[in-house]
Amino acid sequence: MSVETQGSAAPEPAQAVEMYRQMVMIRRFEELALKLRLDDRIHGVVHPYVGQEAIAVGVCANLRPTDRIVSNHRGHGHCIAKGADVNRMMAELFGRRDGYCKGKGGSMHIADFDVGMLGANGIVGAGLPITAGAGVAAQLEGSDAVAVGFFGDGATGEGPFHESLNIASLWKLPVIWVCENNQYAVDTPVAVGLSATNVADLAAGYNMPGYVVDGNDVLAVFAATREAVRRARAGEGPTLLECTTWRRHQHALRDVVNPDRRPPELIEHWAARDPLEGFERYLVDRGIMNADQLADVGQTIDRDLEDAVAFAEASPYPAPEEALEDVFAK
Repeated sequence: MSVETQGSAAPEPAQAVEMYRQMVMIRRFEELALKLRLDDRIHGVVHPYVGQEAIAVGVCANLRPTDRIVSNHRGHGHCIAKGADVNRMMAELFGRRDGYCKGKGGSMHIADFDVGMLGANGIVGAGLPITAGAGVAAQLEGSDAVAVGFFGDGATGEGPFHESLNIASLWKLPVIWVCENNQYAVDTPVAVGLSATNVADLAAGYNMPGYVVDGNDVLAVFAATREAVRRARAGEGPTLLECTTWRRHQHALRDVVNPDRRPPELIEHWAARDPLEGFERYLVDRGIMNADQLADVGQTIDRDLEDAVAFAEASPYPAPEEALEDVFAK
């Protein structure tokens, strides 16, 4: 089943402006992270979220601070959309003590329990059982909190995906499963790795609703998530949302930029469907923002990110004797 943008489910103007600000922050944070990595100012692997901003923002705009999310290796956008501090995120990328993991987790392991971000995860599919656990926790707490698990199309080939959807359906857990189908698991096209026509088709096997959503339309994601959240809070169980999208950059950046081996016609097709540009047209056409206001958002965010880099560089490195602090298994 597909979900279209529903006017009745559109965000209020003030919320729409905040959603736009978050999308711009994610885009520019990621572009800056790529530059910092290429300039050898940060180290490790960066999995850029550029092009997928509408999904994190459209989903998290429906959540409360007490709701929980779990991310994957491409998690910066989810962190920002859930309310994480970009100063501490940047410090983590720089490997500094004031980072979220005190400089010892890096890009793929940022977490902030205070805002309900239970963490990114570098193992494909490994965040899904944690999401199910967060759903169990909400039931045991007697709250109406929900849990959201973000994952890519490649995770559908992992056992934890099927185990997690099965238990979520059996126990009617308040979970929203969000597949960010960016068409490629590293270099493997989704059609090569998935036997079903759509990821959402797999929901039927676990007796839950499954919907294909335009993941480049933040309003479509917002509307679909709102209904999934309503079901979860009402005790009606989980929903699987497949958000179709496209990552603008290579799967991961290490030391060099590798050539993009994806078909040029696909790159051109998705470039014309940029989620930020589409949302900007919506905001301007409805008189919610004008061109000057859009530009002001970008300028403010650029200054915020300059401050974040300064914060990170002013933070000390963790001392060698701190290596085993906060380690719960040896």
